[in-house]
Amino acid sequence: MPRATRGNSRLKSRKKILKRSKGFYGKRRNCYKIAKQSVMKALKNAYVDRRRKKREFRKLWITRIGAASSNRGLSYSKFMGGLNKADVELNRKMLADIAVRDPETFDHLVDIAEDEVSN
Repeated sequence: MPRATRGNSRLKSRKKILKRSKGFYGKRRNCYKIAKQSVMKALKNAYVDRRRKKREFRKLWITRIGAASSNRGLSYSKFMGGLNKADVELNRKMLADIAVRDPETFDHLVDIAEDEVSN
């Protein structure tokens, strides 16, 4: 019985890896064994960084809200606590956007939070 060398399916899988390694530097681009390792690592990092991105943005929003509220004389925790007591259901992304783009509205939100904190 003749020996099967996988033929087209092997070429197909190699081509797929080498296509994904396009743009890599040196042997990482065209040497299959090294390209395969580089592609696997790149895919792992992409997976991890998609989750890290969410953390980074949340940190950024919290920093922006904290800076804007402390400029108006209220700490971040008291501001958020006051908004929660007042049943203002704005997420951190929207609050950070309001703090940057619409200071008058943010001032109004700070007033609402202060009223709740003082009560």
